[in-house]
Amino acid sequence: MLLFLARGVPLLLAHRTTTRCLSLLPRPVSVGSARIKFSTVFVSATGQNTTAMPERRPFVRLPTDVYPVNYGLSLKPDLIDFTFEGKLEALAEVTQATNQIVMNCADIDIITASFAPQGGEEINATGFNYQNEDEKVTLSFPSALQKGSGTLKIDYVGELNDKMKGFYRSKYTAPTGEIRYAAVTQFEATDARRAFPCWDEPAIKATFDITLIVPKDRVALSNMNVIDRKPYPEDENLVEVKFATTPIMSTYLVAFVIGEYDFVESQSSDGVTVRVYTPIGKAEQGKFALEVATKTLPFYKDYFSVPYPLPKIDLIAIADFAAGAMENWGLVTYRETALLIDPKNSCSSSKQWVALVVGHELAHQWFGNLVTMEWWTHLWLNEGFASWIEYLCVDHCFPEYDIWTQFVSADYTRALDLDALDSSHPIEVNVGHPSEVDEIFDAISYSKGASVIRMLHNYIGDEDFRKGMNAYLLKFQHKNASTEDLWDCLEEASGKPIAAVMGSWTKQMGFPIILVDQEQVSNDRILKISQKKFCASGPHDGEDCPSWMVPISICTSADPTCTKLKVLLDRPETTITLSGIGPDQWIKINPGTVGFYRIQYSSSMLESVLPGIRDLSLQPVDRLGLQNDLFSLLHKQADMQEEKNRIERVLGAISAPDLIQKVLNFALSKNHHLLLQCAFFTTRGQKN
Repeated sequence: MLLFLARGVPLLLAHRTTTRCLSLLPRPVSVGSARIKFSTVFVSATGQNTTAMPERRPFVRLPTDVYPVNYGLSLKPDLIDFTFEGKLEALAEVTQATNQIVMNCADIDIITASFAPQGGEEINATGFNYQNEDEKVTLSFPSALQKGSGTLKIDYVGELNDKMKGFYRSKYTAPTGEIRYAAVTQFEATDARRAFPCWDEPAIKATFDITLIVPKDRVALSNMNVIDRKPYPEDENLVEVKFATTPIMSTYLVAFVIGEYDFVESQSSDGVTVRVYTPIGKAEQGKFALEVATKTLPFYKDYFSVPYPLPKIDLIAIADFAAGAMENWGLVTYRETALLIDPKNSCSSSKQWVALVVGHELAHQWFGNLVTMEWWTHLWLNEGFASWIEYLCVDHCFPEYDIWTQFVSADYTRALDLDALDSSHPIEVNVGHPSEVDEIFDAISYSKGASVIRMLHNYIGDEDFRKGMNAYLLKFQHKNASTEDLWDCLEEASGKPIAAVMGSWTKQMGFPIILVDQEQVSNDRILKISQKKFCASGPHDGEDCPSWMVPISICTSADPTCTKLKVLLDRPETTITLSGIGPDQWIKINPGTVGFYRIQYSSSMLESVLPGIRDLSLQPVDRLGLQNDLFSLLHKQADMQEEKNRIERVLGAISAPDLIQKVLNFALSKNHHLLLQCAFFTTRGQKN
């Protein structure tokens, strides 16, 4: 799923972060209809008020003595009173005798509940105990439910809320000017429980049979295709829409939408029906997203060597939507600005943004939906992977975008800047209560996650990476997996120590600066390479300096676009000899700016690379990376004048003296990135 956060790059207007907007203020807790703040006031024995934080009970996942096999779900929303009626008939398996069933439930009132063992008599529940703080309900039965299969039946009512989560109402203006409402869903991470009582954890998968009872003049959509639509016998103004059975899937990926929409339709080359749903009268604005989707599905099928498993996919623009987009299986929901393109008025950056968001969400149809993380701790991998492969997909579909240079300018450099702060955090952080997901999912998890996946792909090589991805998807399809499961598959495919390498990047915050010096011996170039932690606040002065297993790539002036040598720096320092490198040739570390680290060259080595900047043989993305590294070092050098001179020598290789001076003056004060990027893009086509 994507959310918007301002990017530090002019070409892209927004950035993805967490599943919800982050807030610096304490979140209130919902208890029924009441709102309770985290801090509670206590009165001491002396009569004085003292403020304390109540102890939070440890989070406990759902019991495993009963689990769902199939949800039969019927929903009847009221778009005037903003309520809905629900009927749940879930085929469940009892693994050990119990007289209660514990499920997730929030903002729902259960009317009746019963359990009918297969071949046995129906047992009515005698009580519903709501644990509002934990968003759970315990159904109590007068006798033990015996081991085996049975059907759990629940009748309940709920509210079409205005919180943009769960099953909620979305306000829009009809072409007539009238204000109307659609009923839509947003379930990630833990809001399916607001639409129906369920086992709302990603590892508890089941199939779904969904029926919607809706006004006959409204469009009704869900994850699967419609298999029956008939008049509702109790009201001639309503119709009953039944959808095909879904594959086995997690509750957070279930979706349904009821509203007024136009659509444009096409088919991918694989025969998958693709539709883009738009507000009434705006079908034309869905054509670009349709083009992207029909190109993207075959790309992922070919890349993963796994076909898209559903017969259709719908992409729909929602008027009120908290996220940027959500990857519900077969029914992807979007904020309007992330899906619609006005062919007459939208700029090229908007088209690129839509292409990236569509590529991101469709990647999740495999990586996240077909194979799902076992728990929210591993959500970083879902999002980091999709945030990387969206660029790979867009580069394939629209090579003219030069999208990888934009990745470096946006995600990569932003992640480096944030991860250099003392306030950063590791990519992978253990998540207990699902509400903690909001606290850790930011640009570190998304942008750094995407950057280290990109580095991993480069380290393994595309062929072995694809082989490992295919093995992972086939082994865990329709199941759940952890981060380590992916590392195992990639390790087996490549023969490289993937788990050890990636553990050093995902389980500790920060990244290294690579210090490089060179010596020419006859026709050999000897490189001395070392690493230390890079800190925005100055050199790392702790006793225990962290280290990384760093994939190092090296190119030369003979072919700046081709990697001549790859090594794994798995120690604080090493020496590398490159044969057949003459004194007049230059060497560049990290071609393509793929490795997630900064580089500090010796003065002589930096001087030797200047011809590659002057004749533009050094790729634009490498010139950008080089300049960015130099400026990041500027404020922490003991000799500021020497560092300023180093930068002037690099920038002086391009003809824009006035602009260079402005960049330097600005960088010596504060926030330099926008001007630096402007200087880079302004001068990238100039030659001396």
